[in-house]
Amino acid sequence: MSNISKTYHQLSPHFSQWEKIKDLIDQNIDFMLNFAQSGHPGGSRSKVHLFVALVFSQMMRWDIHRPELRFADRFILSAGHTCPLVYASLALFNEALRIKYEQTGDARYAAPYPDRTLYWEDLLGLRRRGGLPGHAEMKGKTLFFKWNTGPSGHGIPPATGQAFALKRAGAGNVKVLVFEGEGGLTPGHSHESKNFAWSLGLDNLYFFVDWNCFGIDDNDYRQMVHGTPADWFEPYGFRVFGTMEGDQWEAITQTLLEMFLSDHEKNIPSMMWVKTRKGRGYELFDNKSHGAPHKANSDLFWKTKIAFAEKYNVEFDGFGEAAPPTQEAFREQTAVNLQKVAQVLRQDSALVDYITETLLDSANQVPQTIESICINPAKSPLQDPALSDFQHYPADLFLPPGTKKANRNALAKFGAWVNAYCHKNYGRPLFIACSADLAGSTQVSGFAAPYGDFEGYGWYRRDENPSGVLLPQPITEFSNAGLIAGLATVNFSETPYDTFDGFYGICSTFSAFSYLKYGSMRLFSQVTTDSEIQTGKVIWVAGHSGPETGEDARTHYGIFSPGVTQLFPADHILNLHPWEYNEVPVVLGAALASDYHLIAIHLNRPNYAIPDREKLGMDSHFDAAKGAYLIRDFTPDLPKAGTLIVQGASATNSVVQLLPVFDEMNLNVKIVAAISWQLFQRQPQQWRDRVLPMTDWLDSTVITNGAKRLMHDWMLTKIAEEYAMSADFDDQWRTSGKSDEMVDEAHLSPEKLLPAIQKFVTDRDQRLSRLQAMLESASY
Repeated sequence: MSNISKTYHQLSPHFSQWEKIKDLIDQNIDFMLNFAQSGHPGGSRSKVHLFVALVFSQMMRWDIHRPELRFADRFILSAGHTCPLVYASLALFNEALRIKYEQTGDARYAAPYPDRTLYWEDLLGLRRRGGLPGHAEMKGKTLFFKWNTGPSGHGIPPATGQAFALKRAGAGNVKVLVFEGEGGLTPGHSHESKNFAWSLGLDNLYFFVDWNCFGIDDNDYRQMVHGTPADWFEPYGFRVFGTMEGDQWEAITQTLLEMFLSDHEKNIPSMMWVKTRKGRGYELFDNKSHGAPHKANSDLFWKTKIAFAEKYNVEFDGFGEAAPPTQEAFREQTAVNLQKVAQVLRQDSALVDYITETLLDSANQVPQTIESICINPAKSPLQDPALSDFQHYPADLFLPPGTKKANRNALAKFGAWVNAYCHKNYGRPLFIACSADLAGSTQVSGFAAPYGDFEGYGWYRRDENPSGVLLPQPITEFSNAGLIAGLATVNFSETPYDTFDGFYGICSTFSAFSYLKYGSMRLFSQVTTDSEIQTGKVIWVAGHSGPETGEDARTHYGIFSPGVTQLFPADHILNLHPWEYNEVPVVLGAALASDYHLIAIHLNRPNYAIPDREKLGMDSHFDAAKGAYLIRDFTPDLPKAGTLIVQGASATNSVVQLLPVFDEMNLNVKIVAAISWQLFQRQPQQWRDRVLPMTDWLDSTVITNGAKRLMHDWMLTKIAEEYAMSADFDDQWRTSGKSDEMVDEAHLSPEKLLPAIQKFVTDRDQRLSRLQAMLESASY
């Protein structure tokens, strides 16, 4: 007898119990949504058979009590709107464990983290503040989810990243399981992710597709998307399994076992589809069941209760009646009826035993250790202070004054050093890198490059070089951001609620295309904020910033687009704007030392000369770690003429060229390099008062190679905005040409900046008078 046949023979006697579990989950879904009067019943119900079969076939190794276990299989509900499925299921499973603990007092059944355990009482809080969210979130009582999902298909790229992190770490036998519907497979990132699931050899990645043919609108997906789920995955190199009987235990189980237990060719990802009816058993089908439950206690709602009530001899409170007149009464009625559902379970001791023993057995199958793992929690580089001690970085990470080199090249040098250092001292890389076919252009390729006597990890090749750290990527801005973000959430620490141990990620593209990465970065930020399980860091490279990318045409200018890196809550992202080569390793070291999980670094293409800081009286490049420093201070014996806050490579380079001119013309301006608002705000008040005291800030303006609106943190007044010198000075798109031509067209060349700075100086008395008038007016 084959392993598939043997396992099927062991499972088939339990199909009647699976059926009852399914019935109980259905009722939890219905009452939860009936009280919430919000949520997604159709897809939640259509996936119940598949989810129950996955759990009770024990093809998923997990511990309901310990969602943080590093070697447990990871579940991603990419179809995040169907989270009532998981809520209803966890409530049932935890109720069985609660019953068993009450009966026996055996600690095996007790919840070690009660505040992170979902019970039927929690179903009353669906879509209410402080309760269960309306889409899947990896936090608190739902740490079972391993990503925050909701936007269509946004769970797919992070799933590939998590699968890769596990495989690259030597834990490729840990599975990543993704539930999705065909709607989530239509966005472009689904196509991108399927490509690199194959190219990265993710044989530990499993997709489950609920094929029900409908989304929200009155359109059958078969009229919009050609083919079947097999057609959507087989051309991408996936193993595909499926059944047209998605509500039959026999067919689902047979298909499930074939996928997991049949011979599995190395490096090939897998997919299983089931044909279902959206809204199964809900008396409302297809798209009509997608996004709204029945009206509270409506006739159709009560109709869905008849079969269950008759089958299990249940009398639901208020059956056939309108909803109670107050929310309090409605809540009480719903609680009573959820208890009646739980009572059906409580009365079936054999079912309680089956559920609890299966869950505990699944937990026991989770490996405690994996010998092939390359990450040693007892010796983690993430506690090594040398990684962030930029003042003692190797000397060759810096270049002497006068050297002309683009700051992007410093990223490559830093990447080569940091992964070489971790290889030498910890036997593993720290960073995994990728780009949208721009690894060399944006210089993230450096993270795979040789350094010293280390030959470098090189490109990842699933067959020839599975130790590589630079992932081959076609044009996949959105998806490689999700891949890298997902990778950085895989925590191999033995104390994952307290520490992170795993890979950091870095991904890049043109700064102009930064918006393509925003969706995944936004969700990563939410995960790092929400989840009690610690996560790693992601560096988002906005390459080729500003108008300097002239030869590529204005389609490639990173003037406005980098603003998406600011569209986060304050202090949820660290933005870095080093202007010259030697500042890059410094700000990266500061980022590694910080508690920021998401870091955006804005880099440039042109080669600019490294300044002789001592000769110019400029603060050290090490001071870039403080977020802002002095390029030029006021001359004490001359009247002050105002402060210029400068950001961006071309803008700062031009200002530095003007320093001798300022001296010659007695333009007594103070010049502040604006490297990072977030780092600057974290400095002692003494430093901030030295660099930018309030008196100087009030009398200031900005110079930037980006859009002036992106300098909002640094502009204290609207008057400062009037004098701002920026690449969008005339509120127009730039044209195209050579780098120096485009800098000049943006009015950021020394020749164009000088008259604007002179006007700023000349108008100082006028500016101050306007400020004074405003203050006096406000005082009345």
